[in-house]
Parts: sequence; C-alpha cells; structure tokens
Amino acid sequence: MAGGLRSRLQALQWLARPRRPEPLPVALDRHRIYVLPTGFGLFLGALLATMLLGALNYNNNPALLLALLLAATALASALQAHLQLSGLRMEAVSAEPVAAGMPLRLRLALARDDRRPRRGLRLAHGPAAARADLVDTDGIEVDLWLPTVRRGWLDLQRIRLSTTQPLGLVRAWSWVWPAPPVLVYPAPEANAPPLPDTGSASLRTRQHPLGDELQQLRPYRHGDARRTIAWKHSARRDTLLVREYERPAGTELLLDWHALGPLPHERRIARLARWVEEAEREGRRYRLLLPGQPVMGPDVGDSHRHQCLRALALMPDA
Repeated sequence: MAGGLRSRLQALQWLARPRRPEPLPVALDRHRIYVLPTGFGLFLGALLATMLLGALNYNNNPALLLALLLAATALASALQAHLQLSGLRMEAVSAEPVAAGMPLRLRLALARDDRRPRRGLRLAHGPAAARADLVDTDGIEVDLWLPTVRRGWLDLQRIRLSTTQPLGLVRAWSWVWPAPPVLVYPAPEANAPPLPDTGSASLRTRQHPLGDELQQLRPYRHGDARRTIAWKHSARRDTLLVREYERPAGTELLLDWHALGPLPHERRIARLARWVEEAEREGRRYRLLLPGQPVMGPDVGDSHRHQCLRALALMPDA
C-alpha cells in the first residue's frame, strides 16, 4: 500500500511545472513554488484544532488566544518558507566529463534577486542530494554527484529545490529542468594491452642535456653542468665549449579503429579510450582514426584528449 501511494504521489509530481526541459537561467516565482505541511506540521495542526475546540467548549479565553497565536505563527512559517525559494535563480549547470561508471560532479550555480538570506536549501537530482545556504554572497555553486552507467549524453532529470525553514512545519519546493545534457566518456578497458607499435614515421628530436646523440657545441653559459664541457675542443679554441645533445621526442602513434577488427564494438571503444589515456600519460603524439570521421591529430594535450574521448563517447551503438 505504501509503495502504491508513493508511486501515485510521484505521478502527481509530474503535473508540476516545468513539464519539459527549459533553457537556463530560470527564476523561481510564485507560479512554480509549492507548499505543503510536513508530518510535524500536520501534528501541530491537529493539536491546534484540539486546543481551539477545547477552548471554545470551556470558554477559556487564554487558551483560545494561545491557539490563535500558534496558528498565526504556523501561517507565518509557511509564508517564510515560500519566500525562501521565491527570487532564487538557477544560473547555469555544468559538469566535466568522466568515464562511465565514475560519479559525475554536477555544478549548479544559484543566485538571488534580493538580499534576503536563504538557509537550509536542499537540492536533489534522483538519489543525489546536497544542502546549501545563500547568506553573504550573491551566488554560490552547489555540487551534486550523479552516478553514470554508460557512455554518451546523459540527459538531466528535474532538479528539486526545497526547504523546511524556518520551523519545519511546511515544505516548500520547486523544480528546475535544465535542457542541455552532459557528456560521459567511455570507460577505459581495465586490462588493455600496451600501446601499439606503429613505427617511427614521424620521429622528432629535442634538445636534452642527457640525450643520446651529440647535436652541437656552443659557448659555455653560467650554470652549465661541468660534465657537459667539451675539454678537448675548449683547449683548441681557448674558450669553454659545452656539448648539446638531442633525444628522440617520441613516435607518433596511430590508434586505428579498423586494426581492432576481431573485438566487439564496445570493446574497441574501451580499448581506444585506454590507449588515448596511456598516450597522454607518456606524452606521445597520437592520431585517432574512427569510421566516418576525419583523422584527429597527430597531437597531444588536454584539448586533443577531450576531442578524441568525445568522439569515442558519441560513437553510434553497434
């Protein structure tokens, strides 16, 4: 019975505004704020009704005055709870992409249209919830940690803002439904093989004091290590010369979708995601070749990593 009542209440909640995703920012006003008594508020209402009946029955003026004062306090509490949400604005919603299976940090930017302090705000998205106070600043950021299951776009559900302040007699709440989804990267393969050996088609070198090949001799500069001084050449020139070496800067990797032909579709995506992370960790330039898309790279760095993982996350299902 309790489960059936809960499902009916949830169905009624979908009649509340908004009924579809909406662009941000969103301001909360009286048209979308709802107020109902809590369990404690219902108990107090029953108690006040009993006090009023007893006071009227026995013509007890002090008891009647006390019951009316408490009722007025309860009504003022309901109005104050409504004002806690009225004038709030949801400015923006953002999140950094994470791998599927990891919790996603959803950042909610809240602001207010007036100087009234807001205390005891509760924000919830499904099972994820957080509390916040908006007192001394014009805006705050609240974090909600959402579970992720699969790669691709994660459509946000309605976010509930609620409060039971100041006395806990009523609960005021409102809904915000952000339109833009957030991206979830594919989960890297747990036990992927090493990076593929694609040869050294684009081998680069860079100067390095502990390199392998001699590049040139140059005049000594203050701070050069003594072990890099070329003593024989310096004796011939009557001036100190220093050896400069070069070291290979790494080979360009080719991460090719078609080279993983025997693997299932999702397994290929997971392996390429792992190889992208490994190439970034080793600082090696790499290209990513996916079907129906232009070659990405060769490059290395955060922007290139995000570009590749985004493309993998948005690969169509098999």
